[in-house]
Order: sequence, then C-alpha cells, then structure tokens
Amino acid sequence: MMRAGGLLKLAVLVSILFLAVFLAFELLESRVNFNLGKVLARYAPAETVPTRPPHHKCGLSKSCPEDHFVFKITSGAASVVGPKMCFQDNVLMSGVKNNVGRGINIALINGKTGELIRTDSFDMWSGDVNQLIKFLKEIEDGSIVMMATFDDPATKLNDEARNLIADLGSSSIGILGFRDNWVFVGGKGIKTKSPFEQHIKNNAETNKYEGWPEVLEMEGCIPIKHQ
Repeated sequence: MMRAGGLLKLAVLVSILFLAVFLAFELLESRVNFNLGKVLARYAPAETVPTRPPHHKCGLSKSCPEDHFVFKITSGAASVVGPKMCFQDNVLMSGVKNNVGRGINIALINGKTGELIRTDSFDMWSGDVNQLIKFLKEIEDGSIVMMATFDDPATKLNDEARNLIADLGSSSIGILGFRDNWVFVGGKGIKTKSPFEQHIKNNAETNKYEGWPEVLEMEGCIPIKHQ
C-alpha cells in the first residue's frame, strides 16, 4: 500500500510538472506573438484613405483658368441620340431636357455674365431656312454661340445662312453637307475664326453608323468678355 501510494504521488507530481512546463511555453509564445505584433504594427504603412478624383465642370479633363467659361458639346448620334451642350456645369440642351431637334441646334449665352439667353433648333431637312436666318440676324454682339448637329444639318441650308454662321467664326460651315456631323462654338462680333470647331463628313466608307459618321465631342475654355 505504501508503495502504491508513493507511485500515485509521483504520477501526480509528474503531471503537475508537465502542466507547469506547458503553461510556461504557452505564456512565452503569447508574449512573443504580442511583441512581434507591436513591432510589425510600428513599421506597417499607414492606411491610405482613397481620394475621389477631382470634379471639373461639365466633366472636362482638366479645369479652366478662373477668368474663363467652361463648355463641352457633343453632336447627335445618327438619328437616334440628340446632341448635348454643357456650359459652366449646366446642361443647356440635351435629349433628356427634350429641347433638341433634327438639324442645327443653337444655344446663345451672354459673353459677360455666362447667363443663357436662348436655345432653339432648326430642321434643315424639311424645315424653313428663313427661320434660322431670322434667328442668326437677331443675335446680339458679345453673345457666345454654341451649335451642334443632329441627323441632317444641311439640306435646306443656303448661302445666306452659311455666311451668317461664317461671320460667327466658323471655318467649316461652307462645306457642311447632308448628314455631316459638326460642333461649333463662336461669337457675335468675333474678329477671327474660332478655334472651337469640329467637322466630320458623311462618308459610306468611314461612317461609324449606317448612313451617319461618328459622334463628335469637344470641350474647352472661353475667355470671359470684360468689355
């Protein structure tokens, strides 16, 4: 009995010893992991908060100087999607606003204040070109003139209308033809040809759509008229 009791005590002592060793290793491992975590955290790169890309008026690729107006203009797409004109981050004409039409679309803006004066569209397939001529003659000096085509802009155009648009600074109006795409920004009283103009011919070999060329898009900065 004495021998059996001694063995039992020995077994208990060995068990306690193993448990103590096990707990010591567990504590040591947790301390190592904790210290390692602190070291890694100290040298880890700081979390970067994602930044939003800067917003430029009318969705331009870059901002304009402070003393300039911002514009972006898109021609119509075939006979399906109408043109769109944006000025100073305000959409002046678009299919969504339901104020565009087949032919030539025009927006007039005050060159000093940037305020919208008037918008209109003129059907050059089956409309009356005299209405366009009357509109062009009534444009006041100092006005900014934005124009964009939709479907057919030229069938009813005559020399008088073309000359009036040329006086606004257009270089391409003289060759604008059936179903061509054209975007233009000029001004009444301009002394030189406008740098803001794009024109693409209706050509069956190069057209993006069946019967129509690709969409034109143009953006830019217009100096504010101070006088």
